Amino acid sequence: MFYHLLKYVLLGPLLRLLFRPRTEGLENVPASGPAIVAGNHLSFSDHFLMPAILRRRITFLAKAEYFTGPGLKGRLTAFFFRSAGQIPVDRSGKEAGQAAIREGLGVLGKGELLGIYPEGTRSHDGRLYKGKVGVAVMALTAGVPVVPCAMIGTFEAQPPGRVVPHFHPVTIRFGKPLDFSRYAGMERERAILRAVTDEIMYAILTLSEQEYVDEYAAVAKTRQTAERAGRERRFPRAPLS
Repeated sequence: MFYHLLKYVLLGPLLRLLFRPRTEGLENVPASGPAIVAGNHLSFSDHFLMPAILRRRITFLAKAEYFTGPGLKGRLTAFFFRSAGQIPVDRSGKEAGQAAIREGLGVLGKGELLGIYPEGTRSHDGRLYKGKVGVAVMALTAGVPVVPCAMIGTFEAQPPGRVVPHFHPVTIRFGKPLDFSRYAGMERERAILRAVTDEIMYAILTLSEQEYVDEYAAVAKTRQTAERAGRERRFPRAPLS
């Protein structure tokens, strides 16, 4: 009930006004039955824009930090995500990936749409990064199609770290569903999982026309942060006089 209130009364109209989203290929999202919508992830606003334009309800696996933040802002964020039916997933520890897969399969088992960002985190520089194989595990285990999706313009509208978005037009582009039934029963084959994931990422890349980086986004971000810190230690800024 709260999900539909947000979509049609509270948040949906505001998002359409702010971002003026244009949709392409919406007919590629199945009208019924379980399916995965796999997209690039450029902005915090991605969580809200895609549900706002889809005819069906979609459930995302959201990072647990959105549900455990401190203070009033943290409580409001947690309330919003829980009320909208989003599922918290702990991304730390060895069992994190398995927990996400179990939750995702539960959504698909109910015949619903599941939203996934295969990169695992937001892109910090607007490029498309290597996908994690969890999306392939779920697609093969549940035997469901994967609809590739490209969010275009959300990085410019609300890049990481920006709280209030710019007024910037956004395009949400859906590709034709990808069928992986030829790999049925092979969800434990590592090479197959990598091949399926790469096919999904290539479909997203074709839609988004981003620059692709064959590295996990979290690894690249950590490395770049360490390199920046190293440069600052070697070349400290002179104090202002």
